[in-house]
Amino acid sequence: MSQFRTCIRAVVLTHLRGRLSLALTLAFVASSATPLLSQPTRTGESRADTTGVRVCMGGDVSLGTNLDTTWVDRAAKWMRRRPEALPAPSQLLAPLVPMLDSADMVMVNLEGAIGDSATDPDTSTRTKCAGSTSGCYALRMPASAASALRHLRDGGEVVANVANNHSRDAGVTGLARTLEALDRAGVHVTGADTLATPVVSSRGDTVAFLGFGSSGEPDVRDLRAVRRHVSRAAARYPRLVVTMHVGAEGASAQRTRDTMETFLDERRGNPVAFAHTAVDAGATLVVGHGPHVVRALEWRHGALIAYSLGNLVTYGPFALRSPLDRGAVLCATMDGRGAVSAVRLISTRQRAPGLVRADPRARAAVLADSLSKLDFPRTGAHVVVEASVRRP
Repeated sequence: MSQFRTCIRAVVLTHLRGRLSLALTLAFVASSATPLLSQPTRTGESRADTTGVRVCMGGDVSLGTNLDTTWVDRAAKWMRRRPEALPAPSQLLAPLVPMLDSADMVMVNLEGAIGDSATDPDTSTRTKCAGSTSGCYALRMPASAASALRHLRDGGEVVANVANNHSRDAGVTGLARTLEALDRAGVHVTGADTLATPVVSSRGDTVAFLGFGSSGEPDVRDLRAVRRHVSRAAARYPRLVVTMHVGAEGASAQRTRDTMETFLDERRGNPVAFAHTAVDAGATLVVGHGPHVVRALEWRHGALIAYSLGNLVTYGPFALRSPLDRGAVLCATMDGRGAVSAVRLISTRQRAPGLVRADPRARAAVLADSLSKLDFPRTGAHVVVEASVRRP
């Protein structure tokens, strides 16, 4: 089985150009950001490699679960109709495809295992949500999810992060089968180990992805190890994207604080300490997910940190009351030295039980701008919402 790894790259928000059909376009303006273009060449960088690579990144993706479909009975009572337990993964992802048509590479956080086996020798899925445990989710998507993810961007490369608290929901065996399925489908993987995953575009340009979570290695809570792993990757790959699955969860977790966050008595890491460590070690773009809500964006030494992009497509038993129904796709162009430009934040919204669409009102972007001002008054990114004017 081939190795899998991923990561997400640097962003410096300049002025927004162009417009996106289906959604309001956002530009990030940082008055004190230091342009990465002026930074010295890093070890391993090719001076001739200055081609721009367009990278788009999203938050949590879970395309239904075949481990427990009893949520359908509960949902039918309040939805006044019976939703499908397992719609085609390609159908769930289809609304995202137009949003990603400019991307050379796409990265999402894959929340859950992939597979169809009814007889798994690994019994960990039965013990995870045993008894009367409430709020417990065991997630395994149909095998066709791997191919559906690959088709998010047929003209480019697709990366899935598995450094999260649901990648082992079908046990260790289920994780191995997930990695095999993604490999067969041509999807790159990050977060399966501590090495960055290099992904090569059709033009031969490389972006490396490096994923961290709080449910095993690579661990967001071990900051010494984080610095070591990111420094090693940054020395080799000028374009380096770090992704973090970190922090508390739910509507009460929108604020970003420089402290150890917990959820259900589990220590989920300090998002600010992790992100700052990754930037100081050489990452110029750090993208977060896990809280299931959109969080603030911050500039640090010319690098952009998106603390959480929220839920992107989370079909099934999940709560999708506002603000849990808000998500975002972050896109940026990175040059050969890691500097980024033309950054956009595309707002999305889900309708229960997890049908995503572009949000023309850009509420996730407005929320991100407000939270950035609140949580990082000196370094927070400024998210500017610009609307197109069209003929009737």
